Amino acid sequence: MKEFPKDIKFKYEWRRYQQRVLDDLEEQLDDNHLHIIAPPGSGKTVLGLEVAIRLNKPTLIFAPTISIRNQWIQRFCELFLLVGDEPNWISRDIKNPNFLTVVTYQALHSACTKSNKNPISEELEKKNHDQRKTKIFNAEPIIIALKSINIGTIIVDEAHHLKNEWWKSLNAIKDAIKPTIVGLTATPPYDVSFSEWHRYLDLNGPIDSEISVPELVVENDLCPHQDYIYLSEPTHDETKSIQEQREKALRVFNELRKDEFLINIMSSHPVFSEPMKHLDWIYTNLECYSSILIFLHANGIKIPEKHLEIIGDKKITIPPLSFKWIEILLGFYLFGAHEHFQGFEEEKERLINKLKRNGLIDRKTISFRQNKKINKFLSSSLSKLKSIESIVDVEHNTLGKDLRMVILTDYIRKEFLVDGSINQLELNKIGVLPIFEQLRRTNDRHMKIGVLSGSLIIIPISALDSLHTAAKDLNIDPITHSKLPFDDQYLIINTNEKLKQNIVQLITQIFEQGEIEVLIGTKSLLGEGWDAPTINSLILASFVGSYVLSNQMRGRAIRSERNNTDKTGNIWHLACIDHTASDGGDDIQLLKRRFKSFVGISNETETTIENGINRIHLPEVFGSAELQSFNKEIIKKAGQRDQLKQKWKDALLNGSSLIEQIKVPFPEGKEYKKTMSLYYHKTIANMIAMLVSAIFGFLESIFNGLGRSIRYIKSREDLLQYLMYIGILGVIIFGRQTYKTIRLYFKYRDISKDIQQIGEALLESLIKTGTINTEYSKLEVIASLNDFGSIYCHLKGGTSYEKSTFIKSLHEIIAAVDNPRYLIIRKSLFLKIISQKDYHAVPEIIGRNKKTAEYFERQWKRLVGSCELIYSRTIEGRKILLQSRINSLSSEFEDKTERINKWR
Repeated sequence: MKEFPKDIKFKYEWRRYQQRVLDDLEEQLDDNHLHIIAPPGSGKTVLGLEVAIRLNKPTLIFAPTISIRNQWIQRFCELFLLVGDEPNWISRDIKNPNFLTVVTYQALHSACTKSNKNPISEELEKKNHDQRKTKIFNAEPIIIALKSINIGTIIVDEAHHLKNEWWKSLNAIKDAIKPTIVGLTATPPYDVSFSEWHRYLDLNGPIDSEISVPELVVENDLCPHQDYIYLSEPTHDETKSIQEQREKALRVFNELRKDEFLINIMSSHPVFSEPMKHLDWIYTNLECYSSILIFLHANGIKIPEKHLEIIGDKKITIPPLSFKWIEILLGFYLFGAHEHFQGFEEEKERLINKLKRNGLIDRKTISFRQNKKINKFLSSSLSKLKSIESIVDVEHNTLGKDLRMVILTDYIRKEFLVDGSINQLELNKIGVLPIFEQLRRTNDRHMKIGVLSGSLIIIPISALDSLHTAAKDLNIDPITHSKLPFDDQYLIINTNEKLKQNIVQLITQIFEQGEIEVLIGTKSLLGEGWDAPTINSLILASFVGSYVLSNQMRGRAIRSERNNTDKTGNIWHLACIDHTASDGGDDIQLLKRRFKSFVGISNETETTIENGINRIHLPEVFGSAELQSFNKEIIKKAGQRDQLKQKWKDALLNGSSLIEQIKVPFPEGKEYKKTMSLYYHKTIANMIAMLVSAIFGFLESIFNGLGRSIRYIKSREDLLQYLMYIGILGVIIFGRQTYKTIRLYFKYRDISKDIQQIGEALLESLIKTGTINTEYSKLEVIASLNDFGSIYCHLKGGTSYEKSTFIKSLHEIIAAVDNPRYLIIRKSLFLKIISQKDYHAVPEIIGRNKKTAEYFERQWKRLVGSCELIYSRTIEGRKILLQSRINSLSSEFEDKTERINKWR
């Protein structure tokens, strides 16, 4: 068999967003990759099958689990072949492939590896268990089998599931066969490391098309929904433990900052003593080099002038030693590959043990700031039990008997299932049973609460008849049960092998009927593949697992319900605040990373649809009062479900597609409204007006003070002295205000116009390199400034890939300079008086060769202004690169400039 049967056709009409992907198919496949992001409910499985049919080559499909593997085959037979039985040209065996082969990633990895028992003595076997078996990797037999049937298309479904060792097998197959790769995912792994993200893109290719959540809401495939964050504070004991851990970190930091051995070894390091001989190393290891200088400077060691020459700035202020710099220094010393530290193994081991004892090292990661022990206190804080109780009360108040809530967590915690008539155990852990107990003990509303996990099922006694009826329909023998020992209103369902296969379906059925209103379960059982469209509220009480899993769990609550067109979904995220961290702690930072892929309604005055946590408007300060005020407001918003539906309706009218764009926030948000007119009029006049106005106010204070002090002024000299003191005070006050205002103007001057022009220069250059092929007349760079001082920029027109590449490249230019091949130094004169330099990276896709970089420079000069192109791979270029990292305009927006998606 060499091609699909000619009469194969999808039995339904394509939805608009599916048709859009298929219409762009030929263009998107020009790099032999097709990478599609599509949320749950968008039909990405049938899209993948349609693409395979259109490519019309022997096809290999990889799925993350056996159930999803079977789902691919089932959908193909039902929706394309229109048959119930599988044809004999479909295979589930990677070792015996056929025209269409569907297998799991694990099956491929197992087929490419085998265990080999080493011929070692029995005594050694007992001593070293790890040496008994080794894995031998050999993909050749599989490659030969796949080549024999000319596999031409490989579909990778949810490739983010791949464990590290599985990538080797998949890449070996891809490199040997060179097929067309079709990558499908609902949740790109945005929160992985830089190297893992690039490995993911190397397999799937750049993102070609994204089916957005708003498109599915328009088509009524997803319901209007909103994410809510409920904040809590650690308990007294948790706060004490966190504080103790912070004190340990500070004590070790203070000990190490004065450690004579460290001081001696760093001051005698060739990089410090003979820097001119190690320039290449210095310029490629800037953070390690900087940490040495900062550490030694903190210990009173004078930094020789030759180092300042290397930096290129003799007036530079060396920053103080901080947790960040001690982490970098210790990582360099303990785990760096520098030969100078060889021979100090005993000292290194002593230091590593010290860090371990104090909870400051995890594997090879040293953490004084983001501490694993503190993060564990926050993620599993008992305060979240009260948060869950409060959320359940809020949702039940709003929905009453219509509430269909699911609470997902990590562990069952069976130790809280006592055999006595009373359960008064202290709830000192987060888990299925502690959450059940928290709600059961305070259930004055008589809500119907249930538990569903792999080894424990609890239902209200009122749900028993419905469970029996559902079981009878599936020809399951009568279900046995026992009463919950400490509450006769609940039953524990006894499971057998047959029931285990159907229990999820049975409990889901009675949950959808309303016999259970609040269902508590484990993410491992209900997190992926489970579907209950009636869910209208979800609490993510899970603190173990990746961003990918959290997004899949979130997808359970936003699916539309066929018989309930008024359905809305609330998704609740829990965060415990660390008052010892200025950024709120790891719970908040984790949510910030995960919200990058959560698209929803913003809480701003103008309702928009976008991703990112900024749409939630978290408090700027995480004090107790601020937390209470925030939670009160969130509870109010969560109860306004009718308004949520209207907000989605209004926001959807404001756009037609989800546009990826750059967002540059105002660098000093609190000052924006005070200086807004400065940016609008693009002149210094308003600044002068503000200063004059302030001076008049100041003079009024002077004369008032003079009136009160007049009786003490006896002579002309006393008056002059009084005015001198007032003058000095005025210089201090207004000098600081003037400096701050002018500095803000320099840093942010007319940057909306700058980004517009930079974007146009970038567009010209991407067209020149052949990256963008859409006709120029159909493209437009759009830059705008909103009421909060944030600048947005995106490319209008072009393919999804072209838009994504444009945004990625613009982000490289605007973000803090890292290590590009080429730099642009932007030169300008403020008011034709003050010289100014800004540093920007030339995007990697343009800086790959000299000609395209020089073309970009010419476009910059034509559209933006005077500039200089610098090649950073020379010694002089490295020096300028280091200067740019210190002085760059971009550093003002470091960690603030972001790529976002917004409905426009």
